[in-house]
Amino acid sequence: MARQKVTAIFDIGKTNKKFFLFDSAYQVVYKEYKYFEEIKDASGFPTENLKSLEEWLKTTLKSVLTSPKYELTKVNFSTYGASFVHLDKAGNVLTPLYNYLKPIPAAVLEAFYKTYGPKETLEESTGAPISGNLLNSGLQLYWLKKTHPKVFSKIARSVHFPQYLSYLFTGVAFSEFTSIGCHTALWDFDKGTYHDWVQKEGFETMLPPLLAANSTMVGQFEGTTMTFGIGIHDSSATLLPYYLNEKKPFVLVSTGTWSIALNPFYNKLLTEKDLQHNVLNYMMYDGRPVRAARLFLGGIYKKQVALLTAFFKKPKTYHISVSFQEDLYRQLLSTPRPSLIQEVEIGTGMQAKTTDLTPFASFEEAYHQLMIELVAQQENALRTAIGDSPVQKVYIDGGFVDNELFTTLLALRFPDLKIRTTISPLGSALGAAMVLSEDGLPNKFLKRAYQMKKLKPQKRMS
Repeated sequence: MARQKVTAIFDIGKTNKKFFLFDSAYQVVYKEYKYFEEIKDASGFPTENLKSLEEWLKTTLKSVLTSPKYELTKVNFSTYGASFVHLDKAGNVLTPLYNYLKPIPAAVLEAFYKTYGPKETLEESTGAPISGNLLNSGLQLYWLKKTHPKVFSKIARSVHFPQYLSYLFTGVAFSEFTSIGCHTALWDFDKGTYHDWVQKEGFETMLPPLLAANSTMVGQFEGTTMTFGIGIHDSSATLLPYYLNEKKPFVLVSTGTWSIALNPFYNKLLTEKDLQHNVLNYMMYDGRPVRAARLFLGGIYKKQVALLTAFFKKPKTYHISVSFQEDLYRQLLSTPRPSLIQEVEIGTGMQAKTTDLTPFASFEEAYHQLMIELVAQQENALRTAIGDSPVQKVYIDGGFVDNELFTTLLALRFPDLKIRTTISPLGSALGAAMVLSEDGLPNKFLKRAYQMKKLKPQKRMS
């Protein structure tokens, strides 16, 4: 019996590491999840266990090669962004994979702004709000140069995380648009090249050649020849199946710890007002800009649900069973309750607001209030992402597609838009597989493979 040809995708998130095998029709024929405990860097800040991850990647891929069921033909990688792996001349890893939430000392930022500021001008040209931590991965190079000069002097190549995983198997390092364009502060979106500050610091020579994410290499692993992708940033990969399949302008709301509203049909540069509303630029696999508005949706949700669960003495998973109740919704609109979140928390990821929950009669009532507030923030982010572009449709992907309150309330706030959700979101893994293909998508692919469902249009109840 002939073995089935498959594409292997490693989808590496901050918490869960996933492995998928896709057949030629982009259907999942195998999946595996893995979790690694974080380790700590020299200053005690938590970071990725890169060594254990590397071992798992190679062991997992080797197991597919020895399987009698599958013939491995292609491999690609999607990972979270804003993370560099620094290599010396021999290709050895020099530093930990620093956590993107690791703060940059104020003195280093002040020196950076003094030389290359003002801050607002830098943010507008790079399409990246400067956050004060390594979420702007370009500033990691500046931080290393100023605070760890001996280590910095040994760096021959700085490779973003998705491209490093590809490098593990091919031995060839590249840079790639979706990673470079992921709030790194490296790219000048007006000029379409690396920013002047990157060139003046000499960092451009440390970055490998820049390619589109659909670039591939033929290589060998364990004596077997196959095609390797060069890796792709996970949010950009999630957008890809929709972009390749949809002809009319749309916005994708990719939900999870962060909710990212992605608009690939808006081609204007960011303004200072945009940046104040937590808008930034991502990049498509071929280098085109993507307008993005982000909010800390899942992060605030998780913290607040824990508070509600403890107060009302409910099981930890109780919130999953709560369905939309129109009468409760109307009651909360007519008789406002205390706010459970603060607007500033949504963009910054600050600690969720603790409030007195005694005004709420039940978990269901408090939960509806929480979702009303979160969806109001999601509406603001979505409208900001849309801007003045002719968007007609909104897709919702990720963890919140199964949250009935979230999808129902969002549909109520956008009665004039077609809102679609997915029953089986595969997100970035599917995009990482598709970017390797030279063929077009099958007709009605999203409806068949993603099991799209339309939320019934309803009049806004307010």
